[in-house]
Amino acid sequence: MPRRTATLLTSILLLIGVLCAGVLIRVPYSELSPGPTVNTLGEHDGQPVLSVEGAETYDTSGHLNMTTVRVTGVDYEMNLLEAVYGWLADDAAVVPYESMYPENVTADQVEEQNAEEFTASQESAEVAALEELGYDPSQTVVGAVLEDTPAQGRLHAGDAIVAVDGVPISEPEEVAELVTEHAAGEDVSFTIVPADAAEAARKDGEPLPEGPGATEEVVITTMEAPDDGRALVGIETQPVYPVEIDIRLADVGGPSAGLMFALGLVDTMTEEDLTGGSFIAGTGTIDGEGTVGPIGGVSMKTIAAREAGAEYFLTPEDNCATAAENPPDGLTLVEVGTLDDALAALEDIRQGTTDQLPLCSAR
Repeated sequence: MPRRTATLLTSILLLIGVLCAGVLIRVPYSELSPGPTVNTLGEHDGQPVLSVEGAETYDTSGHLNMTTVRVTGVDYEMNLLEAVYGWLADDAAVVPYESMYPENVTADQVEEQNAEEFTASQESAEVAALEELGYDPSQTVVGAVLEDTPAQGRLHAGDAIVAVDGVPISEPEEVAELVTEHAAGEDVSFTIVPADAAEAARKDGEPLPEGPGATEEVVITTMEAPDDGRALVGIETQPVYPVEIDIRLADVGGPSAGLMFALGLVDTMTEEDLTGGSFIAGTGTIDGEGTVGPIGGVSMKTIAAREAGAEYFLTPEDNCATAAENPPDGLTLVEVGTLDDALAALEDIRQGTTDQLPLCSAR
């Protein structure tokens, strides 16, 4: 066999061996890539993403797209060849597996956690939007009862708290304030309207029923909080507003759509068209006070946004430096820290004063 042919054959065999090894060798990494985007002002699977009852709504234009990231599953075992490809690709990111999935977490647990975070982000977005629009809560209800606490079996999710120790409640924060005035081991008296009756009042647009037979007195002995020794009963409270909001978006998990849901709701319930017809995308968690928090995979989300046609991307301030390292061409990264910041950015875009936008910069 000629030497040249032998050398070529050897090289081919070595290449085949390397490729086979790359396919067979498993590495502890996961891959992130751009996911789908959805316009919160539009429809998804033939239904409006946002539906509002009990308040006037208005026509909107443009886009306020929430963005997502595709992540390889908890049970997926990446091979070396895939990892190398991901490291070299511009539209993918390879990260350590444990940074995405803690040890001993099952696929069902990941899915459940993502669903819970998504539900929480919807609730926070609703609260932030309605607070921004000037709505006052119509009820303060028990959002959750923690296991192995004094409230378990005594109070239930959906119970409306009318008073604590006889003091009327108008905001959820007042419940914790009144409970922590006690020392651990003391009794706290809750005046409640049971969940069924509270929900019926909301649906009928009526105030909570009052008086004997309509309310119940529940006395609970407080326990000591393990972290700081404060008195607690073991409930989480949340406001309920006289507006029914339905966010329909299946197969999406995690908390990162909160900001865009809140903006979509404000736009839907505001007479002025907040986008001015522009294509705006973004990401970020949000709490009930309108504070925008950081998220993961921001670089993949900017790619997804630009591929969908976005011109502007609302970026949580703690993600700005990372997003600005390699931004997609034609996408303006706007830094936001609160819902008010985001609304101010929409005004600048709408008015054409984009030179005033606070832009992200790499540090």
